[in-house]
Amino acid sequence: MTSSKSEKLVRCPWAGIEDPLYARYHDEEWGVPHADEHLLFEKLMLEGFQAGLSWITILRKREAFRRAFHDFDPARIARYTQKDVARLMADAGIVRNRLKVEATIDNAKAYLALRKRQTLGSFLWQHAGGKPTINRAESFGDVPATTDVSLGLSKALKKEGFRFVGPTTVYAFMQATGMVNDHLVGCPRHAACAKLQRTFVPPLV
Repeated sequence: MTSSKSEKLVRCPWAGIEDPLYARYHDEEWGVPHADEHLLFEKLMLEGFQAGLSWITILRKREAFRRAFHDFDPARIARYTQKDVARLMADAGIVRNRLKVEATIDNAKAYLALRKRQTLGSFLWQHAGGKPTINRAESFGDVPATTDVSLGLSKALKKEGFRFVGPTTVYAFMQATGMVNDHLVGCPRHAACAKLQRTFVPPLV
């Protein structure tokens, strides 16, 4: 087990060690590839709420978001009415942005429509190139905010009716879900996630 001093030197600088919640997210979740439909939808929605804010703000409110949005069940959210919008706008535990709240409802409907043809996981991974991308950035300045792939995926999601899925938001989502490995090469999680990414098999349908 490395010391806290060593961890502070090698972990990706955006995570730090001052906030245990942020550090745990970096060490256990960020960059790990998966195709869990529920978690992919949740993360895509949370990335949308994060637009204009810091991710730690969303992370600290994550459990409140889950309670408020019925554990991000698309079928349940798609049936929300203006009464639910009012309920959410009165919930101090989440980000009370009406446009983002209403976009989440529209996104749940878009998810259900897409699901009639293919899974969200297969759609996302298909437009992300069909396999994880393992980058080798040495400093935070080497990590892009958008890429041609995130731009293409953003356009594809918007075409399906999703909102708050701009290329920057989508790239952050790709990093979080292991579609891209943007842990710095000096971070222990780069090698750990790369190992998982090399054996990960994206969903096909």
